[in-house]
Amino acid sequence: MIERLESERNVFVSGHRGYKSAYPENTLLAFAKALELGVPMLEFDLRSSRDGEIVVIHDETVDRTTDGSGRVSDLPLAELKKLDAGGWFGPAFAGLRIPTLTELCELLRPYPELLLNVEIKPAPDGREVADAAVALLESYGYLERCVFTSFDADVLAHIHDRYGRKTQGFPGEVMRNFVDGPEGTYAKMWAIALNMKQLTPDAADACRERGHLVWCYCPDDEAQVRYALACGVTTMTCNDPVPALAIARHPA
Repeated sequence: MIERLESERNVFVSGHRGYKSAYPENTLLAFAKALELGVPMLEFDLRSSRDGEIVVIHDETVDRTTDGSGRVSDLPLAELKKLDAGGWFGPAFAGLRIPTLTELCELLRPYPELLLNVEIKPAPDGREVADAAVALLESYGYLERCVFTSFDADVLAHIHDRYGRKTQGFPGEVMRNFVDGPEGTYAKMWAIALNMKQLTPDAADACRERGHLVWCYCPDDEAQVRYALACGVTTMTCNDPVPALAIARHPA
């Protein structure tokens, strides 16, 4: 199923942390609203709680996106679930909670064609989080729809070498533990994502010459989307998927 991404005739739009521009990121509401828009892919971030539960949250700490403080890895799931993960975005969203990966998987049951970009955040237990995520996604039958992402090259190599899964990385200069050379980190990547400052026609060509699919993040208005497409990008991860979806559906 994931091989659909290899066709240059297709353009895929991924909801970055759900529908991040309009709803609190990485909440079940943000994912549900992105699905209502019709995104063919969701991107989300995974970390582990102190007691080993896989939770969906971007930052190393809960400070920015909840009413709590402290490192995610220092808090048990019961404490994480008490935090308000929506009020910071606006009063209307107060009371939303940090979801577990299991809760997200349950939300996705009615979407058998949905692709998943699963980002394992850099952390000392990154390999363990990857192992737990792979096992859980496989138990739901979702594994064949997943591309795994990390800014930690060691985690990407682990997923590639142990599980043979498709991986999406980033330019070497922004990755941790990057290994240069013909058998290094780039050899473990299936796709590479460039941010909008990094994205140029020459940079995209260099990625393709190494054999990578070229993705980008985050083109959120019409001009950025059309520029990304002109560079030959085939997957766009968007905070606001609406402009990219509109253009992908009606490119003329």
